[in-house]
Amino acid sequence: MKKLVGVFVLSWFFQSLQAQQDSLCNIRISLLTCSPGEDLYSIWGHSALRVVDRSANKDIIYNYGTFDFDDPAFYSKFTRGKLLYFVSVQKFENFLEEYQYYQRGITEQVLDLSCSEKVKLVSALQENAKEENKYYTYDFIVDNCTTRLRDIVFKNANTVTTRDIRSDEKITFRNLIHKYLDSSYQYWSKLGIDILLGTPLDKKLTNNEAMFLPDYLLKGFDSTSISNVNYSRPLVSEKREILKPALSKPKSTIFTPLVVFAIILVLILALSFASNAGKFLSVFDFMLFFLTGALGIFLMFMWFGTDHPECKNNFNIAWALPSHFVVIFFMFRRSRWLKYYFFINSMILVLLLVLWQWLPQEMNGALIPIVCLLLVRSYTQYKKNSGK
Repeated sequence: MKKLVGVFVLSWFFQSLQAQQDSLCNIRISLLTCSPGEDLYSIWGHSALRVVDRSANKDIIYNYGTFDFDDPAFYSKFTRGKLLYFVSVQKFENFLEEYQYYQRGITEQVLDLSCSEKVKLVSALQENAKEENKYYTYDFIVDNCTTRLRDIVFKNANTVTTRDIRSDEKITFRNLIHKYLDSSYQYWSKLGIDILLGTPLDKKLTNNEAMFLPDYLLKGFDSTSISNVNYSRPLVSEKREILKPALSKPKSTIFTPLVVFAIILVLILALSFASNAGKFLSVFDFMLFFLTGALGIFLMFMWFGTDHPECKNNFNIAWALPSHFVVIFFMFRRSRWLKYYFFINSMILVLLLVLWQWLPQEMNGALIPIVCLLLVRSYTQYKKNSGK
């Protein structure tokens, strides 16, 4: 009798397992790629995985780009690189409504996965979505809402091979980020990013790393095939546009950072030859070195005081010296040590300009007028404290 019960239980278990696998064979899994939005955080687009189970009347989205904006320590955690993102599960209709509201497009790529691959992928997604597993420390270039999808799909498929989607083997993270900022005329945001992020952004990308952005993950999936012993097949079996982008094209502006900073440089150079501009220039020098010193302190904090790896090894420290923040309080009186300080600072700035194109970090060209301005005013302070 016990043997019969055991056989019955085992039979029921294997039948349930087979039914589950048969059900998953009818599930459709697809990558959704959302077009860029107007805000800076959405300028690079977004990615999510869609799982459709018609037999259970379910159409859900696994979204790895969710965070708690209502967290009282949100800004502190975000600045220090400690903000946790998490996997959220939502209905497709709600996801679609959100992107319709913001007039952003959605492209769907249906993945041609075997039954066993679907079983593994859905199981992995469900495991990730559990409360104890869903949180992760977000990293903009190596561990984000797009790279997580790349990794979970490739890990749970059979052997995958992806053709090179890079336009150039020398392309860097910064190059791809600039592409989106330039196309949307986000010149001031581009300047801020280039000041804040250091040499890690200038690393040459591997083909796999290029898929850290949604559009490049889309290209990567289009260029990927799944292989087994007998044959290989494309990862994507169907591609369609669910929602067309309706956002109006951004408008360009002539008041780019380069233009604004060049105008300031020309005006200060002109005032330097005016006999009655001494007081104004003294106040200007105080503000100039105060702001660059404060910026230098902030860059040092982001470098050593946060968990943002992209903020390390930042060559912008060469012109935004944190020591300026202390020196400014001694600038209104002559001092021999100030003479040497501004002489050394002038030499650093000259060296920076000479080596600009050969630095291991791509510096924003709009900063050249600022560096020239700092050089001119540093040399003026050197002459002032030399008695010249």
